[in-house]
Amino acid sequence: MVGRHDVEVPADVGVIGTALAGQLADLTASMAAAMEEQIPELPQDRMTAALLARSVESNLRAASALYRGELELAELVAPAEAREYARRLAQCGVAVTALVRAYRLGQHLHLAWSAEELVREYPDPARALAAVRALLGLNFVYIDTVSEQVIEEYQAERERWLSHRNTIRVETLERILAGDAVEEPAVEATLGIRLRRQHLGAVLWIAGGHDAPDDLPQLESAAGRVGQALGAVGSPVFWPKDWASAWVWFPLGPGTTADVAAAAAALDRTAPRVHAALGAPAPGLAGFRHTHEDALQALRVATFGSGGPPSVVSYADPGVRAAAFLTADLPRTRRLVTTSLGELAARTESAARLRETLLVLIQERGSLVAAADRLHVHRNTVKYRIARAVAQRGRPLEDDRLELELALVAAHWLGDVVLPEG
Repeated sequence: MVGRHDVEVPADVGVIGTALAGQLADLTASMAAAMEEQIPELPQDRMTAALLARSVESNLRAASALYRGELELAELVAPAEAREYARRLAQCGVAVTALVRAYRLGQHLHLAWSAEELVREYPDPARALAAVRALLGLNFVYIDTVSEQVIEEYQAERERWLSHRNTIRVETLERILAGDAVEEPAVEATLGIRLRRQHLGAVLWIAGGHDAPDDLPQLESAAGRVGQALGAVGSPVFWPKDWASAWVWFPLGPGTTADVAAAAAALDRTAPRVHAALGAPAPGLAGFRHTHEDALQALRVATFGSGGPPSVVSYADPGVRAAAFLTADLPRTRRLVTTSLGELAARTESAARLRETLLVLIQERGSLVAAADRLHVHRNTVKYRIARAVAQRGRPLEDDRLELELALVAAHWLGDVVLPEG
């Protein structure tokens, strides 16, 4: 196998180096224009376009020196201008494939022009063919060496840029959540959002098991699916907090009602290990902060009890909001549950089923039919359970109705933490 530096430079190729030097400006302009036209991913702003032209010119200049024997193959390195352009593409978020295509297209255009020059220079077909073959060998080594180096430059800059951008994003989010004064245009530019739009804060986490690096991509993928189910109108702001949890903000369109059931179904179907705590949608900078605070309260409720958390819990649920307040003073909440529920506060499956039926009936404004539909049981079953619940409570439903509902909410969401032992 022929190594990179084993290719000799025949004298006949030198004419291409001389011709390149003489037509450098015209060739640079035509090749840069072709790249911009045929590779739409390349940025077209004035500064980046000027960097592209300098990159093309520097590569042609280096190739010219190589063909004339003024540059040794062992000394071949990517020109500084070419490295600078690669870094610029990385900072703009342009895919590395666009950079690779630019070098392939440049190689094609350069070789086509060079072959025509050699044919004109050497009327003897055999000599022209030998010169073209020698040129192909040299050019392959040049492109192979230089493109590898600029791709490495791109990748290194991309990693640096993403790290820097993520640092700025985190600092911006921390300032917003702390209530610090921030410039809204700068926030929008950094986070890629429109603050006038409604945002829905969320906390995504993986319950149980050990944190693992491969959990984070699963969380990010789940965030995208939850966003689709909620009707998000753009990419969410995703902030990993550790390997197994992330804070997320979903942008919502005007009048969009977040479909919590659809979000839960999406997680159950595609990411059963992932759970989500949602805030209430809110617009503006203050709303961006408040919906996150709501999501944290929903998370507190979801993870407070001893049982497994639901797939999705939303602070928009009045019961979740009430339960969040009830966690603030647990001794009083325990007394409320005990005095209001009586024997109905027992830690048994039977008592839990009666409490659930009673809570649903209250939420459905006393409608046996509506409660039966929600519980997927017959109306008479609801009626029977309510009679048993009243008997275990020891007093009618109308007695201290508000305290009864709060006690049922506490027992439902907080579980054994507020239920008496024994």
